[in-house]
Amino acid sequence: MISSMTGYGKGLANNGDLSVEAEIKSLNSRYLDLSLRLPKFLQNKEFEIRERVKSKIKRGKIYLSVTVKKGELEERFNEIDPKSVKFAASLLNDIKKHAKISDKVKLSDILLFQNMLFKDDSEQASEEFGIVAESIDNAIAELNKMRDAEGRELDKDLRKRISIIEEALLKIETTARITVIEYFEKLKDRAAQLIADLTNNKDRLNVELALLSERSDVTEECVRLRSHIKMFIETLEKSEDAGRRLNFIVQEMNREANTINSKSLASEISHSGIMIKEEIEKIREQIQNIE
Repeated sequence: MISSMTGYGKGLANNGDLSVEAEIKSLNSRYLDLSLRLPKFLQNKEFEIRERVKSKIKRGKIYLSVTVKKGELEERFNEIDPKSVKFAASLLNDIKKHAKISDKVKLSDILLFQNMLFKDDSEQASEEFGIVAESIDNAIAELNKMRDAEGRELDKDLRKRISIIEEALLKIETTARITVIEYFEKLKDRAAQLIADLTNNKDRLNVELALLSERSDVTEECVRLRSHIKMFIETLEKSEDAGRRLNFIVQEMNREANTINSKSLASEISHSGIMIKEEIEKIREQIQNIE
């Protein structure tokens, strides 16, 4: 079953006082184009997050945003390392003692050692990544649910348009058989009027008329177009990379429709050919939204 490339999903996950919210949306794109907005402490997990998204989404312009709350704070700050705080305070007191400075140690002095006061980002990111991954997976599941729902509607619309093309194609095939015979006879009658004596040229004339009629025969193009239609339906039902494959099939369908129109001998065939091209163009627009 085909899926749309557009959609939105939100995923929530929590663990004690840590809560994570992931939002993801996707738009049409020829390839997979992924943009991330992550908290600072998750920067070292960017590659892992990208690979996680790529394993579940094949095409589209993807925007993923992750927000982390610890308690009531809108962001997750590093946890303080008590041992490091005590060490910094002790170090400052020793410096003050040896330098014979009477001033008291202030918080601002301790914060000068802030690089050593907090637990390592990467260590905490690894500990908490499980809950982050859960929220991202939940968001992707919601996104794909919406994309699949839209894909089902696209499938219905495409099948409807293919049915219109098949009806027009049947009309062309029926009309073409009759038209070619009529065309042959009209040419023959007209040639007979222009040539007074056909006695010596009759065989040659029939050959030339047959060649003209053959060049106007659209049977081969109709057969190929039906083959492309069959492949189109099969792709809708079971192709994993449907978007790109359908786009190629539609190009081939359009090629056959152009040839049919160029060889048309009757206005009925031209009208049906134009209808086919109109539906193909509508299909082409729709499949730009298929993953």
